[in-house]
Amino acid sequence: MMETKLYEGKAKIIYPGPEADTVRVYFKDDATAFNGAKRGTIQGKGAVNNQVSAALFAYLEAHGVRTHFVRQLGEREMLVRRVEIVPLEVIVRYRAAGSFSKRYGIEEGTPLRTPLVEFCLKNDALNDPPISGEAAVALGLATPKEVETLRREALRVGALLKDLFARQGLELVDFKLEFGRTSDGALVLADEISPDTVRLWEVGTGERMDKDRFRRDLGGVEEAYQEVLKRVRAATQAEPQ
Repeated sequence: MMETKLYEGKAKIIYPGPEADTVRVYFKDDATAFNGAKRGTIQGKGAVNNQVSAALFAYLEAHGVRTHFVRQLGEREMLVRRVEIVPLEVIVRYRAAGSFSKRYGIEEGTPLRTPLVEFCLKNDALNDPPISGEAAVALGLATPKEVETLRREALRVGALLKDLFARQGLELVDFKLEFGRTSDGALVLADEISPDTVRLWEVGTGERMDKDRFRRDLGGVEEAYQEVLKRVRAATQAEPQ
C-alpha cells in the first residue's frame, strides 16, 4: 500500500508525520532551474540537501532562531513542524549575482554597500516575480508586523550563516529563505537551507559551490554539493555545545 503524499514539489515530498502537528520531508534528487525550464537529476542531491539543512537548522536553533525543524529521520528525510508557508520568498544579497545582476545590469560579484532583503511572490506560473513588502501587505499575504519580522529574521539568519561558511573558506553571496506559520500563529523559518537555496563562492578563487554549477552547466555538481556537506559538518561539529 502506497503512503499518502500530502504534497509533492520540485525537490521534496511531504508525508504525514508520526507525531501530532508534524510532517516528514523527503528530499529528492530531481533538479530544476529557471522555474522548471531546465530539469535534470543531481545524484545524491536529496541526501546532501537534507543533511545540510538539518545541520544548519540545528545551528540556527542553537543561536535563537525559531525553525520548523524537529529532527533528522534518515539520510534523505527530516521531521518538521507542520506550518502554513507564507507565499513569499525572502532573499538576502551581499553581492550582485544571478537575476539581480541581469535585472540591474550590474557586473556579477559587485559588492553591495549594505545587505539587501528582497521579496518574491511564490508563484511558479508568474515566475516568482519580485514584490514589495507593501504590496504583500496590500494583497493580504502577510501583516505589516510579519513583513518586518521576515526582514529582521532573514538578516539575522544571514549573519549567522555568513560567519559559519566563512570559517570553512566559503563566501555566502546570497540566499533564499521561506517562512511558515505554526498552528499557534508563530512565524518560523521553514523549507530548506542547502546548495539549492544558497549561493556559495570559494574564497580566493570565486569557484561556484552551489546550484549555479547545474544552472550554468559548469560540471562537478555532485562533487560541489558533497564538499559543501563536508564543510557544513566540520563547521557545525566544531560549534560549542
